Amino acid sequence: MRVLVVTAVPAERDAVTRAFGDVSGASSVFFVPGAEIHRAGSFDVLAGGAGPGAAAASAAFGLASDRYGLVISAGIGGGFAGVAPVGSLVVADRIGAADLGAETATGFVPVTELGFGRAWHFPPRSLVREVSAATGAVTGAVLTVSTVTGSADRAAALLAAHPRAAAEAMEGFGVAEAAERVGLPVLEIRAVSNAVGPRDRDAWRIGDALAALTEAFGKLAPVLEGWTHHDRQES
Repeated sequence: MRVLVVTAVPAERDAVTRAFGDVSGASSVFFVPGAEIHRAGSFDVLAGGAGPGAAAASAAFGLASDRYGLVISAGIGGGFAGVAPVGSLVVADRIGAADLGAETATGFVPVTELGFGRAWHFPPRSLVREVSAATGAVTGAVLTVSTVTGSADRAAALLAAHPRAAAEAMEGFGVAEAAERVGLPVLEIRAVSNAVGPRDRDAWRIGDALAALTEAFGKLAPVLEGWTHHDRQES
């Protein structure tokens, strides 16, 4: 099974491909509009840009380039205190668009309550279980946001609205939208580099998070090899 992995930036892409050895040769790279895909075994990895819009567009171009059986949104992200500490790994059991909707006089209204689209995508349950067991990851909701949280009040508001939230990032929902359009399952994996809340760059551990991402993908390949066709059809 060939897997498309979509990250935001090249540093995340390279962290994923490092799990499979040196793939820096020109024969391992090919191009789609707006991005280059790095092939590492059965994994095709592209850095599609930050935010759900760029992620959806790059994932769609990537998916048009080959036949895939699974799409993964991967990278670093923020972890909610008490659930996913800095240095941990999160596998999403649901991928949500946390700020897609409308502000009203009584608060935020999600897009589904406005009568449009969807707000959540759900990775296959069996795959989430197997990947989290193999990698030691926390499972929970990963929230896709267009504006990264920068205050304790906003972090508290997100948790109040989404009590099962484990992490936030900026691309997962966009990747999931592209995957859903072509009938493919999606997974989101986040290595936690910082706590969701006030932005304290001195406390960020980006290098450690990238190393954790590499380690996770090293453990992921055997899981996917044993993932059955029946499991792939699971909603």
